[in-house]
Amino acid sequence: MPRLRGRLAGWAFLLPIVAYLLLCYVYPLLTNIDLSIRGYTVRTFVQGGAPLVGFDNYAKVFADPGFGSTLLHTAVFTVASLVFQYGIGLAMAVFFARDFRLSATLRALMLVPWLLPLIVSASTWAWMLNSEAGVVNAVLGLFGLDRVNWLTSPDWSLVSVTIANIWIGIPFNLVVLHSGLRTIPAEVYEASSLDGAGRWQTFRHITFPMLRPVSGVTLLLGLVYTLKVFDIIWIMTRGGPGGSSGTLATWSYELGFGSMLPRFGPSAAVGNVLILLAVVAGLLYIRVQRRLEAT
Repeated sequence: MPRLRGRLAGWAFLLPIVAYLLLCYVYPLLTNIDLSIRGYTVRTFVQGGAPLVGFDNYAKVFADPGFGSTLLHTAVFTVASLVFQYGIGLAMAVFFARDFRLSATLRALMLVPWLLPLIVSASTWAWMLNSEAGVVNAVLGLFGLDRVNWLTSPDWSLVSVTIANIWIGIPFNLVVLHSGLRTIPAEVYEASSLDGAGRWQTFRHITFPMLRPVSGVTLLLGLVYTLKVFDIIWIMTRGGPGGSSGTLATWSYELGFGSMLPRFGPSAAVGNVLILLAVVAGLLYIRVQRRLEAT
């Protein structure tokens, strides 16, 4: 009887989180899968009765001429964001780890981009990069440089939204990596100093290796977040011009809600491709972590 009561108590504690996962994750995922394998129209979306079409929606998405370029844009946007967010965040974390005067105040101010609503951040960057009255072009003009059509040029639109996303993601990397640096014992640095190691040698052989677990989590979370970024791109460029800054997230929205004839099935299929990419990234992270722990 006591053992049964213990099990019932354990399940009682688990029930809220299980219900939350089923309601907020499993149900939407299954609904999205159902959308992707049926031929939904506006009428059947409301009234039901959409025919089962199997993988036809996925075939349409993969055969679409814009799929390859959109996938490439997503990869460039994601990789560039992660590299610069992590690199700048790590450099700033090492800088603030010195605990100089006003360190805490400056670190708190660095959180502002992360705390601002995305609509505010994206609108601010859209204003700054405006071709006619933007601050960035005004500064370029002071140095005698030509004006750049940041948001309306196919050559610069993807660069523009990537810069904005990097700016927003740096504080997250700074906070997490700074916390990781705090966990490294001071005795390790003292030993390296006694051995005559310089700052670069200490960072390369001590700080960076001991920061790998935190770095892995930071990059994984950053990857999952960046793959689904929609607000910044849609507010700044709407994926244009001509799809030059569009990603899988914006394309999924365009297919489902961006036209008079919504294509719910292909839209859900693109969303599932995004989910699959995130799952693959998570599995790779787990595999790498297990290898690191085994060595």
